[in-house]
Amino acid sequence: MKIIKRDGHIVDYCPEKIEIAINKANADVPEEDRVSEAQIKNIIKYIEGLKKKRMLVEDIQDIIEMRLMALGKYTLAKAYITYRYTRELVRRSNTTDKSIKELINGENEYWNTENSHKNAMVVTTQRDYLAGVTSTDITRRFLLTEDIVKAHDEGIIHFHDADYFAQNALHNCDLINLDDMLQNGTVLNGIMIEKPHKFLTAMTIATQIILVVTGSQYGGCTISLSHLAPFVRLSYKKYLKKYKDRGFSKEDSEKYAKEDTKKEISDGVQTFQYQVNSMDNINGQIPFLSVNMYLGETNEYKEELAMIIEEFLNQRLLGMKNEQGVYITPAFPKLLYVLEEDNIHPDSKYYYLTKLAAKCTAKRMVPDYISEKVMKELKKNELGEGDCYPCMGCRSFLTPDRSISLGNIAKAKNYKEGKGKYYGRFNQGVVTINLPDVALSSGKDMDLFWKIFDERLELCHRALQIRHKRLSRATSDVAPILWQYGALARLEKGESIHELLHHGYSTISLGYAGLYECVKYMTGHSHTDNGEGKEFGLQVMRHMNDMCKKWKEEEDIDYSVYGTPIESTTYKFAVCLRERFGKIKGITDRDYITNSYHVPVFEEIDAFTKLKLESEFQQLSPGGAISYVETPNLENNLDVVMNLIEFIYDNIMYAELNTKSDYCGECGYTGEILIDENLEWYCPQCGNRDHSKLNVARRTCGYIGNNFWNKGRTQEIKERVMHVDNKEA
Repeated sequence: MKIIKRDGHIVDYCPEKIEIAINKANADVPEEDRVSEAQIKNIIKYIEGLKKKRMLVEDIQDIIEMRLMALGKYTLAKAYITYRYTRELVRRSNTTDKSIKELINGENEYWNTENSHKNAMVVTTQRDYLAGVTSTDITRRFLLTEDIVKAHDEGIIHFHDADYFAQNALHNCDLINLDDMLQNGTVLNGIMIEKPHKFLTAMTIATQIILVVTGSQYGGCTISLSHLAPFVRLSYKKYLKKYKDRGFSKEDSEKYAKEDTKKEISDGVQTFQYQVNSMDNINGQIPFLSVNMYLGETNEYKEELAMIIEEFLNQRLLGMKNEQGVYITPAFPKLLYVLEEDNIHPDSKYYYLTKLAAKCTAKRMVPDYISEKVMKELKKNELGEGDCYPCMGCRSFLTPDRSISLGNIAKAKNYKEGKGKYYGRFNQGVVTINLPDVALSSGKDMDLFWKIFDERLELCHRALQIRHKRLSRATSDVAPILWQYGALARLEKGESIHELLHHGYSTISLGYAGLYECVKYMTGHSHTDNGEGKEFGLQVMRHMNDMCKKWKEEEDIDYSVYGTPIESTTYKFAVCLRERFGKIKGITDRDYITNSYHVPVFEEIDAFTKLKLESEFQQLSPGGAISYVETPNLENNLDVVMNLIEFIYDNIMYAELNTKSDYCGECGYTGEILIDENLEWYCPQCGNRDHSKLNVARRTCGYIGNNFWNKGRTQEIKERVMHVDNKEA
């Protein structure tokens, strides 16, 4: 028999624990009120005679109380109830000690593998995790209702980022309004930062802004290179004046000014790359940063923007040196390259940038690709205009701007009336539903499935309302960089951020995971079958969108469906499913479930079919989604990369290519570090298994991770099949 504990964990039945508990109560009552050892054995025999496969620990305790009273031992039953209540108080008053001890000693598997961008052995990360353990404890005991905590523990839903939730001012992802901050000035730690007058200075200030902003939130953030392009021109004008003032001819002045400007761009991008990858914010990690490369964001400074994009791609292609001085693939910043008419065709003016992007992707896994064409078809603002804008971090997309008619509610200094606004907007947080659990709980009864689905969605809704209400208490003073000095708004001191949580200005996300397993269990088919499975999968997605629309209309809050990048939760969900429903072939027999709507990693499918199929599901995941194809090393086959890029432009809004770019510090091998049957990483050349001497970069769930992963995610990585061969397309 298995026992389900209060925290959702499942342990083996242990009769000795029952005996110990009753004897402790025995010791607190007079001898005549005690039960004998034989009577204790009979109570244990009664419990075992129920022949249950699983029992809640609370149910066992209830049975003990009833059996004691049936024996007429009312005083003892009262003592047992008191003992039980006292134990509950102890549990509630001190739930963090064990977690903290395990974290400090490096013994806690969850914290050691919770985030592939964090090293839990490093003191700065430990400091963040220590705060996270405390926040999680406070969240569970005081901030969430018992049914939400229970559902979270049992893997029915996942309440994200509980380790930050105790602070009512923290939000998830955002698009930094860097243009406003650079053009109109900002304040960092009480110091006025005025508009810079050259590109290198602007890049340095940008990294400082990023560091402070990411320390004031817990999700990913994005900046756009178009906001830095005007400063290239300022630098050029400065150099041009210098040479003219020295008496150089117009021709020579322009020539040398261009050379100096190009050198400054190189220095500025290098400074940016080094600072972003070397500095830790107060969350104990380098910033979760994405950099947007969209020529269509500017007409006036397009040439300057193209120069910055080119330099970013060249430097990322080169990589960054590790401790041994070997160029490796850095995790950040994530690069977002927007495909558009000006760069997608061989005769396009900026096609050379797309070819460079393809070369960089083949070597370093970035950039990822956003199709302006598809996005403008899907993202229509309240004026009916198609908008193109980057994701906030790895995949969180804002819903199209419907706050245009409200005016400048964020009081941004670069606000343009009647235009869709995206920079300065943000996401309030995420709660994810475990779709396979809905299916398995229904026992394949379709009517029951939809009933349970609605109940679970409402549970997520209530959890999201708690997130929203907690954030709505914040004023601009809690994070001045965000709310007063331009990153997200320029509110007055003490002003509430309440209005920015409504009217479509920010989003809040209903996450989902395991669509494949849900569909497979209910229909017997994959959602990739272009038949019954696919149609059921689309019905599930449409239903979540319908619910979000209903909540949005009732509350004026932008709920949106979000394909959650569950890095560690994919393992937790899988374990919980197996504990609740046993091992079911093809459903619960792996240590992971499939992220969002993705084709399962083990299913054989070619890249073009996969992207086309997933595009239908991606548009039903408006709050966040990304598709990918798994490829071998394509550095010598860039035609295939270009074919994929062109296909993305015509067919899907957002996609990436997962290549391999690893390094063994023991023997110098470069290529793909492999995973053995025991889920251990090793070098195929020398057999090295020492993690400290292996540089492994893998796409985890949007971002690139390089600090290794938990058991479930590692198995998922091992089972990924190739969607592209290495032959000419």
